Amino acid sequence: MDLAQFDWTLYWFMFPVAMCIATTAMLSGIGGAAMFAPIFMIIFPILGPEYPFEGIAAAIGVALLTEVFGFSSGFVGYYRKKLIDFKGAIPFILVGVPVGIVGAILLNVLSDYEEVLRGSYALLMLVLSYVIIKVHEPKQAIASEPAADSVGAAAVSDDATVDSRELRSITGADGTTYTFKAPRQGKGIIATGIGGFLTGLLGVGIGEVVMPQLVKGNKVPIPVAAATSVFTVIVVVASASFTQISALIAEGGINAVPWNVVVYTVPAVIIGGQIGPRLQGRVSQRAMEKGIAYLFLVIGVAMAYIAIRNTFFV
Repeated sequence: MDLAQFDWTLYWFMFPVAMCIATTAMLSGIGGAAMFAPIFMIIFPILGPEYPFEGIAAAIGVALLTEVFGFSSGFVGYYRKKLIDFKGAIPFILVGVPVGIVGAILLNVLSDYEEVLRGSYALLMLVLSYVIIKVHEPKQAIASEPAADSVGAAAVSDDATVDSRELRSITGADGTTYTFKAPRQGKGIIATGIGGFLTGLLGVGIGEVVMPQLVKGNKVPIPVAAATSVFTVIVVVASASFTQISALIAEGGINAVPWNVVVYTVPAVIIGGQIGPRLQGRVSQRAMEKGIAYLFLVIGVAMAYIAIRNTFFV
């Protein structure tokens, strides 16, 4: 194994960039790979030939690997705040993990069709942008102090008599209790499957479909939903990332992974993963979602332009 070939100072600027991305991802529950992969695929080529990245498979693989560490750090933060609904995450994990692995395997099969992957990525970004912008502000379960006997009644909607789901309560480290109905997927299982598959194939999807299902579809309070989404994303992304990185190493050796990028992004996202949970509740969730939606719109347009240019004009 010869790692001396890497310029270990080349990607120093990714440290502050990765820290900001991880903080944003923790606040929104959306996977950081959705922002890392476009940097690797769009920004790096603009910077010049000295910033090489061996294909889309490497870009998405490293983006997912970085995301694993960032979300793991965020998981620790949310775990300390006692906001994770582990039982609520299980149904999403059982669907997302196997299809995520399938998507990761397919990425390596399709790695020679880079413009098709770029076009698919562009379409995904545009669709996600539209979906996020169109999502209306969900009704929130009421948070109350644990001493209150009426906490369940305060949080249950008027249709409780026709909804047989169990009530679930989570008390955060600050003493605030969130009571909500146990999350369920229903028809959302299709969205979860697609999100998991796209996470393995294109590095983005699972966080983007789990968070809306928890918040809008199940009326889970945003702090609990964000924490639960982070846990779900970790498990699904770790499975897809391990599959992708293993395939890269098997095909091109240990040097197929750009470790001189990873040495900056991994410690940065670990720090950002701690900052995000601390800022939870201080930043408007809807404003964060809209900002990310418009960023996805820009990414989608840029990626579509590159795919069209490379296909028809190069």
